[in-house]
Formats: sequence, C-alpha cells, structure tokens
Amino acid sequence: MSPLARLALGAIEAYRLRGGGGRHFAVACNFTPSCSVYAHQAIARYGFLRGAHLALGRVRRCTVRDQVGKIDDPVPADDARRVRC
Repeated sequence: MSPLARLALGAIEAYRLRGGGGRHFAVACNFTPSCSVYAHQAIARYGFLRGAHLALGRVRRCTVRDQVGKIDDPVPADDARRVRC
C-alpha cells in the first residue's frame, strides 16, 4: 500500500473517530455503508487514485437531504469494472 493511501486511510479514521458528518454537519448519510466507510473500503481495495475517484463519486451522489431510508451502495467488486453492456 502506498504512503498516500495510508495517509488517506488515517485521515478517514480520524474523521470517523471525531464523529463524522453527523456530528459536524448534522446530516445523516443516505447510503449504507456510510460515505466514510465506503471511502475507506475503496482506497484499501483499489489504492489511492481509483479509491479516491470512487469515493468522490459517491459523495457527489449524496445530495438528497430528505431521503427516506438508506440506499445500499457497496464498493464495486473487481469484476464489475470489466463488465460492459
């Protein structure tokens, strides 16, 4: 794992230990797993560049403030990026 990936994972852990978005922004995550868990899993699985790209895409989709219920959106498997329709 690259030093940049380790640094990003450490920053995510620190963010989560301090309460995450719910404490700082008074907003509940629309997704399961939460965006910080998703980012941690994506960076750990794919490395910093691809993982950060996936995480930023997830955060950009998190725009519905009045969402009822959670949307299940796990980190894609290795095979999912190779499938073409």
